[in-house]
Amino acid sequence: MSTATVQPARPVIVQCLFCSAANRVDLTRLSSGPKCARCSKPLRLDRPQKVTDQDFERTITGSSVPVLVDFYADWCGPCKAMAPTLDEFAEKRAGEALVLKLDTDANPATAARFGIRGIPTLISFQGGKEKGRHVGMADMKVLEGLTAQ
Repeated sequence: MSTATVQPARPVIVQCLFCSAANRVDLTRLSSGPKCARCSKPLRLDRPQKVTDQDFERTITGSSVPVLVDFYADWCGPCKAMAPTLDEFAEKRAGEALVLKLDTDANPATAARFGIRGIPTLISFQGGKEKGRHVGMADMKVLEGLTAQ
């Protein structure tokens, strides 16, 4: 008889960067290298995932782990300066948290829904509900605090 314990599934829904198909991924199986069900390209969850107005709600409510959303704009200097820290956080917490990026210029409906007035704004979600918020640049300690369970 095996003494290995089975981890409960930790599903998330993410969009494929190549074909935009929604994919359900079990984060307990990240080491197997998840691929898109439609185009078979790799789904890299060790980096921030782009979301849009169309897939935002499904992505945050379909996640069984904390979700951290970076509301940003391409022209924003502080957003660009914070990007490497966000990338590092996504890599460090792969399988434990989902990191998303939403371009507020291209996706004004979601930005308006959450009252985004300054960028970068980081909002953490758990079970589809807002859990925490930080406006302005953030270091690793702030990111960890936002996603602490």
